[in-house]
Amino acid sequence: MAQARRLTNRSMAFVLAGGRGSRLREMTDRRVKPAVHFGGKARIIDFALSNAMNSGIRKMAVATQYKAHSLIRHCQRGWSFFRAERNEFLDILPASQRGGNENWYLGTADAVTQNIDIIDSYDVDHVVILAGDHIYKMDYEIMLQQHVDSGADVTIGCLTVPREEATAFGVMATDAKGQITEFLEKPDNPPGTPEDSSKSLASMGIYVFSWKFLRALLEADRDDPKSTHDFGNDLIPGIVKGGKAMAHRFDDSCVRHKDAPAYWRDVGTVDAFWQANIDLTDFTPELDLWDNNWPIWTYSESVPPAKFIHDEESRRGMAISSMVSGGCVISGTEVRNSLLFTNVHTNSYAVLDRAVALPDVVVNRSARLRNVVIDRGVIIPEGLIVGEDPTEDAKHFRVSGKGVTLITQAMVDKWSAAQ
Repeated sequence: MAQARRLTNRSMAFVLAGGRGSRLREMTDRRVKPAVHFGGKARIIDFALSNAMNSGIRKMAVATQYKAHSLIRHCQRGWSFFRAERNEFLDILPASQRGGNENWYLGTADAVTQNIDIIDSYDVDHVVILAGDHIYKMDYEIMLQQHVDSGADVTIGCLTVPREEATAFGVMATDAKGQITEFLEKPDNPPGTPEDSSKSLASMGIYVFSWKFLRALLEADRDDPKSTHDFGNDLIPGIVKGGKAMAHRFDDSCVRHKDAPAYWRDVGTVDAFWQANIDLTDFTPELDLWDNNWPIWTYSESVPPAKFIHDEESRRGMAISSMVSGGCVISGTEVRNSLLFTNVHTNSYAVLDRAVALPDVVVNRSARLRNVVIDRGVIIPEGLIVGEDPTEDAKHFRVSGKGVTLITQAMVDKWSAAQ
């Protein structure tokens, strides 16, 4: 264990957080996907950063690009507790066309390449490359130890998924010792695992390198005119063919409560985002946000406790099988199987059922909202009904293939104008 802790002391986490996440539709019109709210009070990026923090990594960098203000502000407010005198920090690395380079970040690898000099200044032995847009709890210390013990050039975090679902991922074929023999991007016929042909190993977009090896690789890639400067497209396939790439199974390092399955979610669609949040209202959610041994760190606003008022028939402030965050006022509203973020205010005779309401939402009287995601700051008009007639909803709001309705303020304004 002492050796593993020394590994994290000499390692840094480089979080790739520049992608828009367009499948979240209007939710990412104003913010990048890693900055989208999740779980009542956190942001998506908090999971990767918290995993690094809890694993013992105290040197982190976040590469940003698309509409980064919300993400940068969140990191400044919620992750400013590192102390430079203890050689710990979180740096924000926006795409800044540095050093005469006229390009923004061209790909995931290029985002690291453009910051080689900064990483050099950190004086680290290993770099853990992370995607900033997934929900999971993982001990990177275990993965680092495997990387060193195996003598790999790169170690890749892998999910074990049903073979029929693996067509949506980059998939690894491995030998019995876990060495990757083939890397296939979204294959029609994914390879099975050595022990189970019905399962496949899918890339999580998590890579561990020694910095010395990765630095040389990035410099070579920078000078290759044929490269797309991407880890998954260029660097990883090259290592698989000419070096030693090892698979690290998420099951081996997933942090979870007893008997729970390994939990990892890509909340990159409105349906997936809604479902992952609603799942937290289950009696025993698969994702344990109550684990004090592996907390999800975030920016905690100073707000009063949630308040429930009125106790009359059809005008009772109550929440059943729901999560209600601080600052919320549930005034004569029936809330069921819903997740309300900070400072949501609801009014009399309204009904929220399987609703995900982001911060600062106001629900006015007699509104009925079912199977919805309400974007931050939306003011729901009195009497608005959503979730009971999909055809009518689709005229004004974004209705997903699975019947979840996304509501933004611009959509509400158009609805109001049409009344």
